[in-house]
Amino acid sequence: MGGCNPMMETLEEENLIAAARLILKALDSNKKITDEAKKILVDLGTRLSSMAEITVTEDEDEDGELSDIKGRINSIQEKIMNWEAEEAMIWDCDPEEAKEYLKAVDEARRLAESLESLNLSKDDNVHLRNVNAVVQTSMARIEEEFRHMLVHNRQNFEPEHLSFRSSEDDGLDENSIVSFGDDSIDDSVQRDSVSRGAEVYIMDLVNPQVIPDLKSIANLMFDSNYGRECSQAFINARKDALDDCLFILEVEKLSIEEVLKMEWVSLNSRIKRWIKAMRIFVRVYLASEKFLCEQIFGQGESVTVSSICFCESSKASILQLLTFAEAIAIGPHQPEKLLRILDMYEALADLMPDIEGLYSDDNGSYIRTEFQDVLTRVGDCVKATFIEFENAVGSNTSNSAFPGGGNHHLTRYVMNYIKTLTDYSDSLNACLKNPDQDSSSSPDTSPSYEHDTDNGNSSSSPMAFHFRSLMSILECNLEEKSKLYKDEALGYLFMMNNVHYMAEKVKTSELRTVLGDDWIRKRNWKFQQYAMSYERATWSSILNLLRDDGLSNSGSSNSTSKTLLRERLQAFYTAFEEIYKSQSGWSIPNSQLREDVRISMSLKVIQAYRTFVGRHANNISEKYIKHTADDLENFILDLFEGAPKSLHSFHRK
Repeated sequence: MGGCNPMMETLEEENLIAAARLILKALDSNKKITDEAKKILVDLGTRLSSMAEITVTEDEDEDGELSDIKGRINSIQEKIMNWEAEEAMIWDCDPEEAKEYLKAVDEARRLAESLESLNLSKDDNVHLRNVNAVVQTSMARIEEEFRHMLVHNRQNFEPEHLSFRSSEDDGLDENSIVSFGDDSIDDSVQRDSVSRGAEVYIMDLVNPQVIPDLKSIANLMFDSNYGRECSQAFINARKDALDDCLFILEVEKLSIEEVLKMEWVSLNSRIKRWIKAMRIFVRVYLASEKFLCEQIFGQGESVTVSSICFCESSKASILQLLTFAEAIAIGPHQPEKLLRILDMYEALADLMPDIEGLYSDDNGSYIRTEFQDVLTRVGDCVKATFIEFENAVGSNTSNSAFPGGGNHHLTRYVMNYIKTLTDYSDSLNACLKNPDQDSSSSPDTSPSYEHDTDNGNSSSSPMAFHFRSLMSILECNLEEKSKLYKDEALGYLFMMNNVHYMAEKVKTSELRTVLGDDWIRKRNWKFQQYAMSYERATWSSILNLLRDDGLSNSGSSNSTSKTLLRERLQAFYTAFEEIYKSQSGWSIPNSQLREDVRISMSLKVIQAYRTFVGRHANNISEKYIKHTADDLENFILDLFEGAPKSLHSFHRK
């Protein structure tokens, strides 16, 4: 039932008094008392006497203790009020005096507890009120001193001293990927050189000399039931300090709307700074901030206080960083942003274990969840942006044929792009994986590129699947571009160059392990087919002029045969010179491929020419031999240099 019933106590006291009166009345009326009655009455008298002595002793003790407390209160109150009269910070003036101040406040706290344990009269309650007022005044002063020490003992940190660096000069071409038109595209697709997997670096965010004083103040405030005020003072001071840390790291406070309105050039540099800042902030500032909380508020039983202070002081800053990443994730999925977004994803994924360790308990669950959600959204953005990249490649159109039939900017861009993407294999596989796809199963294949998913030693990863798809999309686009050439032979040369470029890029890079040797063999076969088609389209008709069809093989000097020979030879020279004039301006950028095509042409054309001239030497006057076989061979060496030339007609002397 709990508590005493006043009515019951009153009733018991009245019964006790009534019983005593009955005893007295019986003693007055009964002069003779039995021995047993006498014994009971003696026991009763002894008990009453003891009770009276105890009451007197307790009253005397309480009076003595109260008197002592009153004296100590007056002394402490005088000391504390003297300190309160000083406007300067006590710890700034004299640390030793500050320790005395803490002792005095702690004594006042203990005296208040002692008074609360006494049965004070109404008059004596004034002393309890006085000492509580002293403690309250002291707590306000101590809280101010606590905050002052935290603010004025911050220690600056220079992030350049660590290896968390990102280059401001590398990265994607600043122009839109949709144009694919920058000649420097080979050098523009580079990965950011942010170091990953760096270790945590603990530093003193507050001068270590004041940590013992801060800890003493915190202990006293918590012992005095002012823990909430102490925690809030710490949180406010450190929240501002961490905000200044972001300023040092050049992180601006930007809303999602402001980020979405930014031009890519500006956004690109901010993403680089964000990646650097994120790593330093988590692995240096947050790790050091948690260490500071544990130093001041302790571990063990006080771990909850330390955890709450850490989570609350750091929440605003870490959420500011995550807001920027979220803005990037929900922004337009422009292909030129893909590498930067992958850098962001890898930074977040790399730091996720750190966040889980720093915010490991229930107090940090909100930040853990937010961090994981942003990581997921950035991963979704990576996938959407890559798919947009595929679409951009497929929809890239040209109104005119690519000059010279060399390696198209689109081909160079895409191949260098995906070559760089292989550096992000783990991240891309994580982002491109279908949510319901089992890790041991291969992605479904599409009919348009199904024949390329069976490569002998190729990967069956999500990234490999998408890369094969992209290669097929690129080839289809190039085939459409080849149809823009009026000269069919140049269209074949264009396809030969670009397919060969694709095969070489794969063969000489990590793409080989992704797409496989069978994929390379198929492209080698393809570009060889295009080379044969080029030769047929260019040289079949001219080689027909060097055939003996319709010519006499008897060696007679028949004027008709000679005339026909001269006409055939002149037609050959005219056709060859036209080929020279046009195809010296065509391009085969790869030197080995260019040499192979020239050798193949020489074997066919020069040999046919030598045979034709040699067979009909008796019927062809030397003055009609415009070029020797060596001349023609030298002319062939001028082809495919991308610089148009013309042969001036001349007759051999």
